[in-house]
Amino acid sequence: MKELTWRGVVIGALITVVFTASNVYLGLRVGLTVATSIPAAVISMAVLRALGGGTILENNLVQTQASAAGTLSCVFASLPALVMAGFWQRFPFLQTAVLTAAGGMTGVLFTIPLRRVMLADPALPFPEGVAAAEILRAGNHGESPGGLRALVHGGILAGCFTFASAGLRLLGDGVTASLTYGLSAFRFSLGFSPALLGAGYLVGLEGGLAMLLGALLTWEVAIPVMAHMLPHPPELPAGDFATQIWKDKARFIGVGLIGVAAIWTVLRMGRPLLGSMRGLLVRPPAMAARPARTDTDLSPRAMLAIAGLVVVTIGGMFVAFSASVGLASALVAALAGLACCLGLGLFVAAACGYMAGLVGSSSSPLSGVIILAAMCLACVFVALRAVGLFAGAEGQHFAIGFCLYALTAITASAAIANDNLQDLKTGRMVHATPWRQEIALLIGCVTGAMVIPPVLNVLYQTYGFVGAMPHAGMDPTQALAAPQPALLLMITSGIFLHQLDWSMLGLGMATGCGLIALDGVLRRSGRGALPPLAVGIGIYLPMSISMTLAVGALLGHVMARLTKGAGRHQGTMVASGLIVGESLTGVVLACLSAASGRDAPLSLLPAGVGGLLPQLAGLVAFGALCLWFARAQRGGTGG
Repeated sequence: MKELTWRGVVIGALITVVFTASNVYLGLRVGLTVATSIPAAVISMAVLRALGGGTILENNLVQTQASAAGTLSCVFASLPALVMAGFWQRFPFLQTAVLTAAGGMTGVLFTIPLRRVMLADPALPFPEGVAAAEILRAGNHGESPGGLRALVHGGILAGCFTFASAGLRLLGDGVTASLTYGLSAFRFSLGFSPALLGAGYLVGLEGGLAMLLGALLTWEVAIPVMAHMLPHPPELPAGDFATQIWKDKARFIGVGLIGVAAIWTVLRMGRPLLGSMRGLLVRPPAMAARPARTDTDLSPRAMLAIAGLVVVTIGGMFVAFSASVGLASALVAALAGLACCLGLGLFVAAACGYMAGLVGSSSSPLSGVIILAAMCLACVFVALRAVGLFAGAEGQHFAIGFCLYALTAITASAAIANDNLQDLKTGRMVHATPWRQEIALLIGCVTGAMVIPPVLNVLYQTYGFVGAMPHAGMDPTQALAAPQPALLLMITSGIFLHQLDWSMLGLGMATGCGLIALDGVLRRSGRGALPPLAVGIGIYLPMSISMTLAVGALLGHVMARLTKGAGRHQGTMVASGLIVGESLTGVVLACLSAASGRDAPLSLLPAGVGGLLPQLAGLVAFGALCLWFARAQRGGTGG
């Protein structure tokens, strides 16, 4: 049967381009991405069926390659921080694309030896890999992939909604209600975002409610209390003072909570991780002269050649990045960064692969592992400064930038590992050839990496990031939040400059310990769960995001109870369509703004005109979208 074909490579590359662009936009806006294996599998089936002669193995290779869209796009978490720190003024194509591709390839190489260990572990269900395999099997038996229609309808509706709100500006993007009591301000905020509605559905009830809890604890408890304890500038209204407290104080509680939750997650997996590492070191027993096709990885010679090329490439990028500090310091920085990339990369690959096997790629706490890697990198370079390297203000500025740049490779490696084992699980279930899948993933790393720099440049030049506006006079309300880059920059620079608010971090860490204990009690009693990492994310993200995610999660839970789970697959495809539709429309609008040099070239309202009417229209339209989403989950056609 046909498996790795030229047309499959082309189709996979096109899907990769689309989903990579949409995920970069979504990540910079709300800090979330969506796994694309299932939508890619459905799309590849439809395209190959139209072309004729497609096989289940060829479909599998297309979705394997396209899944790089949901992985390499995660480098949005570190690269924009270089712009926010003033280290870059744009995203240079070569330095961005080559390091991203090389980092992704290390993730592929790290997970190859883990394949035999983790895929055979009965404790790891790999839910998304199994779901993708079922879709491929259904298509192979001639069943109509009805999910494709749901995906398309969701994408069209989300695209129209986003075009009317962000393009024509006829619909408001959210509604906020505030209640002021003395110096305190209590706030409730809901965003009108189809992508967040779909993302909340995919996050699930436990994660959505945990994020909502984090937002409520922050805005209805912590910020009002701190408003009475902190000095209040008399000229600052209570609402603006609450926003300032959230930016400067309350978010650090979320940082501490996320860090503790990430450490606990890794420690909880200690024994399985040690078992996986032991599997790397134990030589497998002698096999037959020619192993089965379905159990054949890339040859050791090929892996060694790719590894050598990747190491040289990453080292060369680090040296080029460090040219401003002299050759000797550049070599030290490159060697230290390379050692961290290889050592931390292997650790995060094993950790992320195991977490993805337990809960799926979408729910895996990838951000927590990246935060730990950022802390480790910063500590290494603080130690180098302590022995006299990178001295002075310029050396410190370089060290912060280098940590963020090196973190890009680690992030790419962790993200690929988070997805790769799901793809290999799908391949095992449909009897694919592992080494061909691994080649498809390597190709996906290259194609995805080539898309990321231009998308980042367009989004930055059009919208800007909060705290980093490329042009004077840009509308700061339209700036992309970029929460992860801001968080990583805050942690990295705070470690170097000794400016982290340790009191808020300590409060977050203590809260995290309490939530970990509460989560354990709930899980043991069978009364559900309260993921501490999700609570920390709810504290850190704006309330409008957490509220909309919770709406999507609650809507999905209620409809699942009414349909007794029968519409789960339909709901997943509609939710994916909502995310893709808004994200792609956002990228298109960004391109139009960049080409015209205007913030909103298609706006039908004059600048500064808005207020209650667009907000009410947006609320009505968003309510109608929620009702349609509920109907689609009940097995409706989505039309």
